Amino acid sequence: MATDVADIEFVVRVIAETTVENETYFGELDSVVGDGDFGYSLARGFEIVLEHWDSIDRSDAGAFLQRVAMIIAGRIGGTSGPLWGTAFLRAATVAKSHDVLDAAACVEMLTGAIEGIKVRGGAEVGEKTLLDALVPVRDRVAALAAQGAGAQTVLDDAAVTARAAAEATTPMQARRGRASYTGERSIGSPDAGAVAVAVLTEQIAARWPEHEAARTA
Repeated sequence: MATDVADIEFVVRVIAETTVENETYFGELDSVVGDGDFGYSLARGFEIVLEHWDSIDRSDAGAFLQRVAMIIAGRIGGTSGPLWGTAFLRAATVAKSHDVLDAAACVEMLTGAIEGIKVRGGAEVGEKTLLDALVPVRDRVAALAAQGAGAQTVLDDAAVTARAAAEATTPMQARRGRASYTGERSIGSPDAGAVAVAVLTEQIAARWPEHEAARTA
């Protein structure tokens, strides 16, 4: 499994379009125990990414991700902007350190994003955040990549893993973010960020064939 700027560009575009399309859904999930602005904040930030899409530097994957990170950090409000911006920036830093983005580099990019979120948000796995879906996805991708699995197989399996991990946040009590203020009331509904990771991963997997078809056309 290898990737390049075109692959990174495709993944980011799917993320951007999916967050905009799911603004209401993500907001409703967040409103159960949060302030409900998660969907709105993400959608506004990624709308700007899409508006500036054609002018984003594509000289290499690192430059592309860095520019996306700066747009996100500057446009998404609340806690989501710093967290998602840092995740993209850490991934950009890893991408810049590799001449070839092979499977190991992709796993390293995910790890960089995860570590950035941990540092910026002070969260760990088990505290009912997006990390509870993102970390299992990274672990599954790493395992499959080590086995030499193809991109579609990796993405399909990652999507299943993300959905199961997101649902597994339902019985958890939130320990970070605004949801943590509600105490035990946060138990009984999945974390909005974790569900977003699941939806995004599912969409990337579902749309990957169209990307592959476009590359070979």
